[in-house]
Amino acid sequence: MKSGLIRAWREYKGLALFIILMVIFRNALADWNVVPTGSMKPTILEGDRILVNKLAYDVRIPFTHIAIHTFADPAHGDIVVFDSKAADTRLVKRVIGLPGDVVAMRDNRLTVNSVEARYSDIEQASDALFATESYFGLSHRIELARGGGRLSTFGPVTVPEGYYLVLGDNRDNSADSRVYGFIPRDEIVGNARTVVLSLDYDRHYLPRMARFFRPL
Repeated sequence: MKSGLIRAWREYKGLALFIILMVIFRNALADWNVVPTGSMKPTILEGDRILVNKLAYDVRIPFTHIAIHTFADPAHGDIVVFDSKAADTRLVKRVIGLPGDVVAMRDNRLTVNSVEARYSDIEQASDALFATESYFGLSHRIELARGGGRLSTFGPVTVPEGYYLVLGDNRDNSADSRVYGFIPRDEIVGNARTVVLSLDYDRHYLPRMARFFRPL
């Protein structure tokens, strides 16, 4: 039996090493995440596969959250991927508040450090509103429920040191810092800037070719 294992190792060691290296690569350098919910609509749709750059902020020991070198910290507007202990799952949200920021929202109108966001290019749908939200020179589209919801107003709150405040772009349909609280820095594993591919769940998983390699 031992000789059989040795022969198997000799025959398949190349494949085994390839698999091991791929697992380490995906854990420490880059990965893609399936987005199963619409909490980041209209930026990210259900069925999008987003590329996660795990070297955007830190070099971590593989299979841990222990950083051995830091390149940068998350910035306003970054779409971050983090392993949320509070939610007990991996989440994708947008950074709104950095450590020390004072953030408030009134009827879905955002204020960061006394700077009120501007809203333009407003479009109306049957059950939602879409707008471009702009602040600090950044702009992105958001989706709002008609009439708002229970999460449409909060704060002002001050983001503690070592934590971040994140929101979904689908403001009235996102469990984010308004539900789970501030996000610890060490839970953030990387950021996302590209949709690799996309499958339409409502059309029998047909590919959405227009979204392949789409920047976020």
